[in-house]
Amino acid sequence: MKPQIAVVGSINMDMVFKTPRMPTPGETLMGHSFHQVHGGKGANQAVAAARMGADVDFVANVGDDLNGKSCLQALAQDGIQLQHVRVVPESATGVAGILLDDAGENCIVLTNGANALMSLADIDNASNTIAKAKLLLCQLETPLTTVLHAIDCAQRAKVKVVLNPAPAQSLSDAVLAQVDYLVVNETEAALLSGLPVTDVASAESAAALLRERGARVVLLTLGASGMWVAAPDGAYFLPAFKVEVVDTTAAGDTFVGSFAVAIAEGRDLRAACMFAQSAAALAVTQLGAQTSIPYREAVERQLQKQ
Repeated sequence: MKPQIAVVGSINMDMVFKTPRMPTPGETLMGHSFHQVHGGKGANQAVAAARMGADVDFVANVGDDLNGKSCLQALAQDGIQLQHVRVVPESATGVAGILLDDAGENCIVLTNGANALMSLADIDNASNTIAKAKLLLCQLETPLTTVLHAIDCAQRAKVKVVLNPAPAQSLSDAVLAQVDYLVVNETEAALLSGLPVTDVASAESAAALLRERGARVVLLTLGASGMWVAAPDGAYFLPAFKVEVVDTTAAGDTFVGSFAVAIAEGRDLRAACMFAQSAAALAVTQLGAQTSIPYREAVERQLQKQ
């Protein structure tokens, strides 16, 4: 049976500008190309989970505009259940402006639009769906009060929680204590731990502190270097898969969604991390957000090669 995963999060339309390098303040720079791609951290993670084989129920908001209609059509094509996605009248769908340079690095400017209007009532309307899920997956591109309410619903139903606290913001120890799997990058780990994260040694220190603050398992991703895993039964480093980087957009979301599926299927922690790393590595070889998220067959093939 496919694992059932509930995702609470954002939906955006990504406007991607391919540029030779990042412009300096006041500079007008001629770009290579422009692409419009479906995105949003919540939607990306929902798509990743669906393409890895989960039944996904998505709780989100979109505007009543053309971007919203296009995003919903794309999500439906991936088989994602959308009965808890609310179309907000007279509101715009979230938009992300993404600059992508020749090195594959990106800078993003985000306007939340309808994502900022997700309410406690939206979570209450989906509470039965959350309670029936194997796992709840959240990020922070929707109001924090709404995310915390969703986590409370999951906790009451004894549903495990995966939290990707991005964009980074401060969280209390009480919130971290409700998180079964905390997935952070260097920036997010540094903000939550108060420690700079620049290498494996500093990642180990930050992850240990986040576990002390309450998170049961901490996965600290280090980009092309790999990741540090800190769990109750030990901590260890896993190197990244070596691939040619085209675009890092949605690589983290691909990792999170794929990891959630692997855990929901009952894989052990190390195997789940390797599965997610394989998916993220494939994602960076393609342009765009949801357009770069691979399907399970390709992920399994790469794992076998490794």
